[in-house]
Amino acid sequence: MGDSVQVVEGFGKDSQMQDSKMNIVGALFLLRADGALLMQLRDDKPNLRHAGMWVPPGGHIEADESVEQGTRREFLEETDYLCGKMNWLQMMEISHPEWPTYLLGVFWAFYDGKQKTECREGQILKFIKREDANILMIPPFLFIIWEKLTQNTI
Repeated sequence: MGDSVQVVEGFGKDSQMQDSKMNIVGALFLLRADGALLMQLRDDKPNLRHAGMWVPPGGHIEADESVEQGTRREFLEETDYLCGKMNWLQMMEISHPEWPTYLLGVFWAFYDGKQKTECREGQILKFIKREDANILMIPPFLFIIWEKLTQNTI
């Protein structure tokens, strides 16, 4: 059984932890001009959600941060890429019977083609083309976001 996902209204990029009873995680979908998405292969450890799967970089928002601030910090920590303009997409509630429910704040940006990225967390960090993604272990709800972004931005 996979994740159950629904869009949550009333939360935005400036929302903070105190605005929710659930943990908030931020993720940044960094897209190349060809639609490839920067993804991280998570460590394959017990008690790690989406362990051994490909996900966009991101992480937990601290109590004193907005969703945007925390997402920017996590993305830089994990990739060594300083993102300029980040665009807000939506807040989603992610639930699974075996894991605590959390809120996922989703941002997107275009890759500047200049800065290098470095894998600072997880096993691998690389741009993945959409046509190559079907053979990889990726949480299914991420494909929905990826498709939405590539149809509306590229």
